[in-house]
Amino acid sequence: MPAVALYNTKGDQIGNVDLTEAVFGAEVNQSLMHQAVVMYLAAQRRGTASVKTRGEVRGGGRKPWRQKGTGRARIGTIRAPHWTGGGTVFGPTPRDYTKKMNKKARRQAIRSALSAKVAAGELIVVDELQFDKPKTKEMVGVLQNIKAGKKVLVVTPIGHENVVLSARNIPSVYTAAASMVNVYQVLNCDSLVMTKEAVQKVEEVFA
Repeated sequence: MPAVALYNTKGDQIGNVDLTEAVFGAEVNQSLMHQAVVMYLAAQRRGTASVKTRGEVRGGGRKPWRQKGTGRARIGTIRAPHWTGGGTVFGPTPRDYTKKMNKKARRQAIRSALSAKVAAGELIVVDELQFDKPKTKEMVGVLQNIKAGKKVLVVTPIGHENVVLSARNIPSVYTAAASMVNVYQVLNCDSLVMTKEAVQKVEEVFA
């Protein structure tokens, strides 16, 4: 069973936290993590790129000159693709970039990502992280005390609104609810900061 140090907001180690083997000590599956990241990034694409074909461009309803006898190349419409202002051939049209993964594969991918963070020593567990009101300065101080690094993902249980508001103005510091954290968020940070309560919630959801 893996274990990591437990810190308070002042950066002092106050104990250790035993982690569930199935979630934080699983075998790291690079292939599944890659699929999960591709799926997440694909879902961010809007897919609204669109161009008009020769049948959709305005104008060109009349044949510009007769077929024969002018000495010029035959042409049926001034909106042909090789004419300026003409339609586009094989251009992008609106589409859905969404990809799918099986539920079991998605869960194994997040376990792999969390386990990789533990193995790399990039998981920092804090006893408690709460603020009476949103205060960016206090959040910066906490992250400095625990030596969180530059790009940080702070994972908390749902309902910690002041923590989210305190972190959102800090460059390269992101927040996520324990039950909704995804593979891309975990892998895209230098340090994964979780409260003790968040660790328990993650173990409940992904075990």
